[in-house]
Amino acid sequence: MLTVWAAGRTLLLLFVLKVFVFPGPDVTTDVSVIYRGWYGVLRDGAFPSNDVTWQYPPAAALAVLSPALLPFLEYTVAFGVLALLADLTVLCLLLYGGRRPGRPLRGAWVWTVGAALLGPTLYTRYDVMVTAVAVAALLAGTRHPRTMGVLAGFGALLKVWPVLLLTGAARRRSWVAAAVTVTALGALFLLTMPGALSFLTAQRDRGTEVESLGALVFHVARHFGWNGRVLLNYGSVEFVGPYVDVVSAASLALTGAAFGWLLLWRLCAHRLGPAALADAAFVAVLLFTTTSRVISPQYVVWLVALAAVCLCFQGSGMVVPAGLVLAAALVTVLEFPLFFGKVVAGDPLGIGLLFLRNGLLVAACATACRTLWRSTVPGPAGPVGSPKTRATVR
Repeated sequence: MLTVWAAGRTLLLLFVLKVFVFPGPDVTTDVSVIYRGWYGVLRDGAFPSNDVTWQYPPAAALAVLSPALLPFLEYTVAFGVLALLADLTVLCLLLYGGRRPGRPLRGAWVWTVGAALLGPTLYTRYDVMVTAVAVAALLAGTRHPRTMGVLAGFGALLKVWPVLLLTGAARRRSWVAAAVTVTALGALFLLTMPGALSFLTAQRDRGTEVESLGALVFHVARHFGWNGRVLLNYGSVEFVGPYVDVVSAASLALTGAAFGWLLLWRLCAHRLGPAALADAAFVAVLLFTTTSRVISPQYVVWLVALAAVCLCFQGSGMVVPAGLVLAAALVTVLEFPLFFGKVVAGDPLGIGLLFLRNGLLVAACATACRTLWRSTVPGPAGPVGSPKTRATVR
């Protein structure tokens, strides 16, 4: 496994360093241009709140500033090295989790293969650093709920979504620890750096990104006379034109419905075994990602990692959804960056890749939700059907 990981990651790093050129748009510009520009502002003690592309919680500053730990390297190179170390941390955590009694190593294999499928995007966004925090939180959750809460809270201050790791947390200590962490660190940033809360309104006017589920409506509509446009807007390529606001509102409503289902599940679930914490986190993030107005390629990094954590538990039923996510990762690198030009242009190949990738994510959502419900919610014919057994499980 380590040999496969080292070979694949060496190749990815060579693409990031441009020893080899990966086909399609240059994926390193987020680091070499955007992150590097933020670096100068953040180093002076303020957030780039006047930059519409800054849409992140305050602790994201730590990731952007992290190349300062390697001052002897150029910024992009240093960032790539640190991303590699975060990737290695995820692997080590999964190996540690998988070597414990009753836990298989298939999770580490899922990460080794699945993350590599995303190509150099893995090392040109700070999502892999957030993912390392999230994986550590989930693996700590079963035995150390407070540690999980602290890590989930810190992760939420890095990129919001790790707060969903608490979806299946049965112990109040995890929630309290997360709340204290967010409050304390958030207050520290608020008092020391102007613009710490600018991210709360930064995405308010965003449209529908061209790779999202809702974007499929406009990709098809363009072939039937829809006169909207594709523009670089708020740091991503979005549709702008008639009915975009309607589809964006529908995406938000769909996300709301997904969280409504999660709330219903949480109220009904009583069989919260060791695998339920990771399974619930995976389902929550999968629903959030698939229904979002934006599905950037790096979002799939989160899904691959959480699927890997699920498969570290012998009792997890997320094998099929994890396989669908791995297939989605392979299609993702085809639609971005390989054929992203065709996606933006609405070419049949680009549209076909989007339908396939997003279809795989929808299928993963459906199967994961069904599996989570059936494995945790007691039924009249299930193994906890009798009142005595049900009371024991509770």
